[in-house]
Amino acid sequence: MKINEGKEMIKDWQELQRMTRGEAVIIERIRLKESGIAIEGEFELPPLACLTDEDQVFAAAFVRCHGSIKQMEEFFGISYPTVKNRLNRIAEKLDFVKIESAPARSETLDRLERGEITAEQAIKMLREQKR
Repeated sequence: MKINEGKEMIKDWQELQRMTRGEAVIIERIRLKESGIAIEGEFELPPLACLTDEDQVFAAAFVRCHGSIKQMEEFFGISYPTVKNRLNRIAEKLDFVKIESAPARSETLDRLERGEITAEQAIKMLREQKR
């Protein structure tokens, strides 16, 4: 993609966001540019595309920084808590990924004691919790 094409795509995307004012968008037709094949139906935008352009840039920068909050601080000139708060706010909008924390050590031992898991399962779970 050429730089001018990229800038045009960004302008188009910003215009779409302005027009929709953050409302949900349903796509009814998709056409593949090269082949001309069209698919019709109801398609929702992917969750990342539903973010504001500023949040999309922030999320992309975070990926480009390999998840380094320190690099994000330097790049955007903001503090650690500001980076964390913004990432948390963005994450709340991206609920398509559910992250479940590993059970606490005591919970694993309680399950072992109640006979819900074997000793081998408990050992495996405890090892995974250390990571």
